[in-house]
Amino acid sequence: MSEVRHEFDVLVIGSGAAGMTLALKLGRHHRIAMLCKDDPTEGSTYYAQGGVAAVLDEYDSVSSHIEDTLNAGVGLCHEDVVEFTVKRSAETINWLVELGVNFDTRTAGDGSTEFHLTMEGGHSHRRVIHAADATGKEIAETLSDHLSELDNVTVFPKYVAVDLITRDKVGLKGKDCIGAYALNLETGEVELFRTSHVVLATGGASKVYLYTSNPDTASGDGIAMAWRAGCRVANLEFNQFHPTCLYHPEAKSFLITEALRGEGAQLVLPNGRRFMQDFDERAELAPRDIVARAIDHEMKRLGCDFVYLDISHKDESLITSHFPNIHSKCLELGIDMTKEPIPIVPAAHYTCGGIVTDKNGTTDLPHLYAIGESSFTGLHGANRMASNSLLECMVFAQAAAEHIDAHPNEPREPLSIPSWDDTQVTNSDEEVIISHNWDELRRFMWDYVGIVRTDKRLQRARRRVQLLNQEVSEYYSNYRISSDLLELRNLIVVADLMIQCALRRKESRGLHYTLDYPDLSEKPVDTVLTPPSFG
Repeated sequence: MSEVRHEFDVLVIGSGAAGMTLALKLGRHHRIAMLCKDDPTEGSTYYAQGGVAAVLDEYDSVSSHIEDTLNAGVGLCHEDVVEFTVKRSAETINWLVELGVNFDTRTAGDGSTEFHLTMEGGHSHRRVIHAADATGKEIAETLSDHLSELDNVTVFPKYVAVDLITRDKVGLKGKDCIGAYALNLETGEVELFRTSHVVLATGGASKVYLYTSNPDTASGDGIAMAWRAGCRVANLEFNQFHPTCLYHPEAKSFLITEALRGEGAQLVLPNGRRFMQDFDERAELAPRDIVARAIDHEMKRLGCDFVYLDISHKDESLITSHFPNIHSKCLELGIDMTKEPIPIVPAAHYTCGGIVTDKNGTTDLPHLYAIGESSFTGLHGANRMASNSLLECMVFAQAAAEHIDAHPNEPREPLSIPSWDDTQVTNSDEEVIISHNWDELRRFMWDYVGIVRTDKRLQRARRRVQLLNQEVSEYYSNYRISSDLLELRNLIVVADLMIQCALRRKESRGLHYTLDYPDLSEKPVDTVLTPPSFG
């Protein structure tokens, strides 16, 4: 039994753009703990290539950005949330520039210097500000540098959150969130974090799929913990598959940014023929759901493992200056994108649903917040528009910080919160169960809950996920926990929630496409799930 206990004012679980922005925006009087599974910058933010969508050009407008987002979301975006987010886009970029984020610039016609804005799918204007093709890395490193200068923030690397602690769990009235248990990966001990506010900034759950563009940390931890604690979740049937990930045995689903298509890259079949114009008049610049389905259709029709993305008809200097990291990665694998097409395949990329929150990031539980990809704000609807994700992270992180600042830290009365008790469990000699179940889960989610679905496939997936849940719950009860076990446990919960949401939606809308219900229903409605014991 571990007796390690920590006392803080705010506990931030996750260290991506959302978590770091919140910590930087909070008042300096808060004592903040930040948990991260790996190094502080290891997460989806770091690997984001494209950029941040924002209204920065005189020819662009807030109303245009709002309209594009609503169109991409296929009727399910919450218009007030979209307006709330877009109106704060320029302010967010100005803040990043003040921090020192080095966005790309160009020389304007009058000789002045201006930001270089690129085009991405679903946008009607060039409004994506970027740092070459490594925007996320530039933002993550800049935020991390500033965070390291704060003496009120303590970062705990190599910690994996286990579960949230609510008042009712320790025998008190109310469901206020008062802390969390977390596994110290260095010691193997589970430690107690007691706080006034808990913020989930844990990212999405794309690791539930066999092929994903996301890092290994994207295992839906925050969504699963919030569900177990009593929070509603919504729209988890909408899983965005990025249309273009590098297809190569050594590439591990390396992302090929949508900005390539914004600069004129074309999707072609193995025989060199373009095909996107057969599916949408916007061709390669159609929203991601349309492009991913088109690629999936052509791969199945031809029986091929990939198609190609070709930008070799563009000037070599444009390719190497705007996409240096992708160019370098391709060269490492023997592909010269300035002279030949890149083999690509869709891969799970973004979780559009999540924990239900309001505009302040507050959840159903007092003192528990969710921001970034783990949350459901209503911004993305049935399909997230390209480069709105980093914007959402930072806009809602600031809103949550302001809400926490406006609600002072409550005096923490002495509570007899029990330490984590592992005296009744043993070390496992059956680790093969975890690896086998992990592989099975990700394969059947890819096969049955992928880009194109049917009720029969979803029902098969539901039966399998229920069996896995029984096996893993038994394992969890009898053996000492590990990072792999915790992630698998969480992914099983989120997979089940995704399947339940998908079975409830009797239509095809945005990222949810089912052969049984190919048409749109007349009235767009969110899919909201409530934990059984809290309904």
